[in-house]
Amino acid sequence: MGELSKLKLNCLAIGSLPHNNLDKALVENCFNQIPFWPQLAKINKNEDMIIQFLEKMPSFFVGKDFLDTEYDEFFEDLEQFFLDYEEILADINCESLDKYAISKDYSSSFPEFIKLVKKHKPDFAKGQIVGPFTLATTLVDKDGKCAFYDETLREIILKTLTLKALWQIKEIKAANPSTIPIIFIDEPSISQLGTSAFVTISEDEVISLFREVSDAIKAAGALSAIHCCGKCDWSVPISGGVDIINLDAYSFAQSLSLFNKDVEDFLNRGGKIAWGVVPTLDKDALENADIEILTQKFNDAVGYLTKKGIDEKLIIENSILSPSCGAGSLSEELAEKAMNLTRNLSDILKARY
Repeated sequence: MGELSKLKLNCLAIGSLPHNNLDKALVENCFNQIPFWPQLAKINKNEDMIIQFLEKMPSFFVGKDFLDTEYDEFFEDLEQFFLDYEEILADINCESLDKYAISKDYSSSFPEFIKLVKKHKPDFAKGQIVGPFTLATTLVDKDGKCAFYDETLREIILKTLTLKALWQIKEIKAANPSTIPIIFIDEPSISQLGTSAFVTISEDEVISLFREVSDAIKAAGALSAIHCCGKCDWSVPISGGVDIINLDAYSFAQSLSLFNKDVEDFLNRGGKIAWGVVPTLDKDALENADIEILTQKFNDAVGYLTKKGIDEKLIIENSILSPSCGAGSLSEELAEKAMNLTRNLSDILKARY
């Protein structure tokens, strides 16, 4: 895609905002080049990233704190779900996909986001899903066992999230056919992969999850991205075939250089790094942050890779800017500071390079 050059040093936002006023939360002036729909849990608890994508998922019932596979119609529902999935993968424009929409009860901002896409006709627009590894290791069955370890539940979760991603792509394309959707797979829990918490889960299993959802996103004409705000083995999402990796580059930029060979190959294939240099997980750091500090953070982040022999021009040409994570835990004032700093840093670095 020749349009991908337009991503160079552009900025995008990550997930949640603390606002309880929809108009203020859209922060249109900061992100009209890559509009996004924020998760606003203060407006509706269903907008929590774990809950938001469960609507219409077989085994999920509102009010139950576990996934239920023992109700009478489960196998009938499951069969229809898998039939729908195959039909939708073959044709994203089929009517069956609308069954898996993210309704206004689960996202107050999505309808307004679509209006922004129609209004600005941007080159790109950002959506998101919670990652399949994070969701499958958070949800449990009736015995309290992690859903990841149940093959049927794991498949249901993976395919539900894929359908939620495809529905967003369909809606963005309907709003403006020339806009390229970017779907972020938010995976905070992969920072724990390989630790004692998930010692029995193999990297290959997780790569397979990422590959299925990423391949479906890309086959539908969108870009796939993975966001992790902790230290992680970046070879895993890269091996999963995503187009963009997004890290907390304020705190963990140096850890990316541990995977320099994977990163160099990724960049040479046209992969992008979204540097989360604006701190949203450290309130004190954000309160003290200014453009000078963040420019140095970006320079340091790039420098960790150039010291490993990766060409600076290759890095810069494939760099995007973002906050380090969602801003939902911040005050509205600090969240808006983070958004403005991200946009201003993007403008300054675009002018420089």
